[in-house]
Amino acid sequence: MEEQRKNKTAIPRYQQIAVEIASRIASEEYKVGDKIYARSSIAGQYGVSPETARRAICVLCDLEIVTSEKGSGVTIKSTENAIKFIKQYSKRQTIDTIKDNIQQSIIRQRTEMEIMNQHLTELISASEHFRSLNPFMPFEILITKNCVYLGKTVAELQFWQHTGATVIAIRRGDETMISPGPYTHIKEHDILYFITQDDAPDRVKIFLYPTTTE
Repeated sequence: MEEQRKNKTAIPRYQQIAVEIASRIASEEYKVGDKIYARSSIAGQYGVSPETARRAICVLCDLEIVTSEKGSGVTIKSTENAIKFIKQYSKRQTIDTIKDNIQQSIIRQRTEMEIMNQHLTELISASEHFRSLNPFMPFEILITKNCVYLGKTVAELQFWQHTGATVIAIRRGDETMISPGPYTHIKEHDILYFITQDDAPDRVKIFLYPTTTE
């Protein structure tokens, strides 16, 4: 992955050479009117082919940074144009870096989403398996002050008739009442444990809190 990223952001060698020469001109290491290398000398100095050297000089000539005449070598023409070229190149490199960072971020997000989806699938599968092994796994619901049946007994609730669920236990503080009798009253802070025939606990919530979002 890292090697692919480097290949995307790498610029051609002739452009690199043009930038290096322009940088020397911009820093006034080479001054206007100075004659620098012939193309063959540039090729030798940078260890590239004469064609690569020629393309580098052509870039600088097109930008009017240098002039090149056969037999006369390369002559510095404009420090100002060299500075402009370096600034444009820096902006381009910044943009390329930002683009590359965005691309890498997208790749990471896709990978993370794939992993998350995989974990979610595993969770659903495990939950379904657990539920199949434990068909009587109870649901629970907290009784708050907004419950419309506070103070009512289990019998008065007619819980099963209204919800299709059966209360199997009530936890009140540190005490847990298994199979509470019909005359057990529902109080605030109780926790009701119940099982349903269709594994749909929402009807219990709607029954106990018909006009609230509890």
